[in-house]
Amino acid sequence: MEITIKDGTLAGQLPNYHNDPFDRMLIAQAMNNNLTIITRDSKIRNYQVKTILA
Repeated sequence: MEITIKDGTLAGQLPNYHNDPFDRMLIAQAMNNNLTIITRDSKIRNYQVKTILA
């Protein structure tokens, strides 16, 4: 999936619940594209993004 300026901007504006920049970019992409993240990382659930815990 292409990383857009919109994704980068949102990733930089997200609250600092998660310090991993790669995960923050995935969160931003999911938010911008109405996607669901499947993860074991419970910190991601702190964001307003759809998740499925693996």
